[in-house]
Amino acid sequence: MTDNHHWAELDKRVLWHPFTRMSGWLDSEPLIIDCAEGHYLIDTQGRRYLDGVSSLWVNLFGHRRPEIDDAIRQQLDRVAHSTLLGLGCTPAVALAARLVERTYDPLTRVFYSDNGSTAVEVALKMAYQYWQILGRRSKTRFLALEEAYHGDTLGSVSVGGIDLFHRIFHPLLFNVSRVPTPYWYRDGDGQDPEGCRDRCLAALQTTLESHADELAALIIEPLVQGAAGIIVQPEGYLREAVRLSRKHDVLVIFDEVAVGFGRTGTLFAGEQEGVAPDLLALAKGISGGYLPLAATLTTDAIFDAFRECPSELGTFFHGHSYTGNALACAAGLASLDLFDSTEILTRLPERTARLGRLLNEHVASLEHCGQIRQKGLMVGIELVQDRATRKPYAAEQLVGVKVCQRARDLGVMLRPLGPVIVLLPPLTLDDAELSLLVTVAAQAIRETTR
Repeated sequence: MTDNHHWAELDKRVLWHPFTRMSGWLDSEPLIIDCAEGHYLIDTQGRRYLDGVSSLWVNLFGHRRPEIDDAIRQQLDRVAHSTLLGLGCTPAVALAARLVERTYDPLTRVFYSDNGSTAVEVALKMAYQYWQILGRRSKTRFLALEEAYHGDTLGSVSVGGIDLFHRIFHPLLFNVSRVPTPYWYRDGDGQDPEGCRDRCLAALQTTLESHADELAALIIEPLVQGAAGIIVQPEGYLREAVRLSRKHDVLVIFDEVAVGFGRTGTLFAGEQEGVAPDLLALAKGISGGYLPLAATLTTDAIFDAFRECPSELGTFFHGHSYTGNALACAAGLASLDLFDSTEILTRLPERTARLGRLLNEHVASLEHCGQIRQKGLMVGIELVQDRATRKPYAAEQLVGVKVCQRARDLGVMLRPLGPVIVLLPPLTLDDAELSLLVTVAAQAIRETTR
């Protein structure tokens, strides 16, 4: 144990935290994490907290997982990093081969970067440049869903659609076409998925028919819009959205930064609807939650257009100093090994069902629970002032923040998305830990909203 006051005061003097109103932070007593064990984070006073959001949706198997620890140590004895600009690197090559093997069949090429925003940025630039190489110079526009979130660099913010995060940057962004998000599992209370799906697909079809000559790609978070509040798409929406895009010669980008690597119940989300993208953005769980790493995968068709281009357009002018970092790729290889050796995917349906039962038992009947949205081990609990009318809490009430603060006092780390409480635990939580996660969330909601 160390002196929390020392670290808290030093933190407040030198750090600027992401997505954090710093005036409130500076007036608080920050919690400082010092170490971790299994599914628990441990602060400087030795207090333990169940990591209920997988350290921002990245930690798949718990902390200090011996298999990943050992893989990184072994790689340290060889080389920690070497550039991929003009060189290869054995862990980067090996992980790329494994990703091609494990992701969607049409995807054959891997371009590494460092985080989800840049993985999306790479996909956008590849799609744009692809059409320029083919001489389809008018195809410069992107199509995205309302309330999408694709990252925080300017390109990924441009295709994002959450006004709270993005409105300040509007003058810096390029224009994007938008189609409605299928809200059946939010506004429709889950009662009319087919109607909601069909209305949203009709709007998508109209946009594609009117603007196909301008559109380079549709970008979509398959199955679940995460930062929008865990909005679950109705069955069949993704499959038909891909079909319509292909019909109108528009590329498809899957942003699986949040939903990939088992989060929705399969290794990759699009598998559940039997569809594949032209470009795939991966990050977060790609290294098991250990080191910054991201990848953008694409097809031979797109790669060959660049390869065969005789002009300078044939070079993809994008790169990062730590592209394909050897330590991160070693962690990624060990993480993929764990999916096989532990049969996690086989066990996920039972984990998902148990989590759903616990939510129904402890949370669904709470006075201020408006709706529970779940896909796999992704959960959003929407809190409302009035259950009958589903009147939302005002932003200034900070109800989500207060619930998560109370949960932390009770030993569980959660995160709010406005008035939505997010549960996104590691894939390997046992029965007792799942129960702790849900019962603490229920107690924190009950005590905060009564």
